[in-house]
Amino acid sequence: MKPAWDTLKLLAEPTRLRILAILLSEELSVAELQEALGMSQSRISSQLALLRQADLVIDRREGKKSFYSIQPNLEATDNSLIKAAIDAVTDSPELREDSDNLKRVIHRRREVAEAYFNLIAGRLGKNYCPGRSWEAIGHMLLHFVPKIVVADLGAGEGMISQLIARQAEKVYCIDRSPKMVEVGMELADDNQLENLHYLLGDIEEVPLDDETAHISLLSQALHHANRPEKAIAEAFRITKHGGRIIILDLKEHTFEKARELYADAWLGFAENKIHSWLNNVGFENVSVSTVAKEVEEPHFETILATGIKR
Repeated sequence: MKPAWDTLKLLAEPTRLRILAILLSEELSVAELQEALGMSQSRISSQLALLRQADLVIDRREGKKSFYSIQPNLEATDNSLIKAAIDAVTDSPELREDSDNLKRVIHRRREVAEAYFNLIAGRLGKNYCPGRSWEAIGHMLLHFVPKIVVADLGAGEGMISQLIARQAEKVYCIDRSPKMVEVGMELADDNQLENLHYLLGDIEEVPLDDETAHISLLSQALHHANRPEKAIAEAFRITKHGGRIIILDLKEHTFEKARELYADAWLGFAENKIHSWLNNVGFENVSVSTVAKEVEEPHFETILATGIKR
């Protein structure tokens, strides 16, 4: 355990304290920290290096980008000192401005993804989508049983839900793109699927009551989430006891252009990361495996994860 004096010395520098305060709310890249704090890259990078060396923050590389967040396993003393220092200056003009800037950064993230999905609404099932294949979908559909309530989180137009609804008791499609919801409702009406309901909402704040669904489905949606672990926690909340979560998503990859081409927030996920998130929120009998690999470059792989809520 390092001396508390060392942490106090780090917290005495305003820039480092502002960085810690903003990272308590959100994992951010250096560019996003620049925008939120209004500082140069060199200034932020040098302070991040000191905070990382002191094990107060951690970094995560994804493609060419590095993302920074608070060390999740902070020592109790460090945690108390950081919170006390931030509380002492929480009403300062600098921290209030940082908070407002952070909201704009996060809002811009969402706008990029929403603009992309609004643009392709009505064509999503016809165009190429990384990780979506009938082979992978076939693996997923094996987990379904008739006469259940399904929550399709990040459903888009609800291509999968359109199939499920023909046998399920009820299916809720949740998506944050107004255009996707509009197109989905039209498809449901055209196909006379009265048990298929579209709701505008975010998978990190699902507009459904606790224990609504027998199955919570995240099909190629998690890598668009700002906080995937929060989306999984929401899936746990709305899943009935005895129900399950099913995740179909991209395996961790390095195809950086996916951010621009498909508005991806994450370059897929490692199997152990999905496994850890599912366990942490309370799912049991967790299983995560690779179920498909595309033959064409960049050879996207698809993982299937399941878990049960006892």
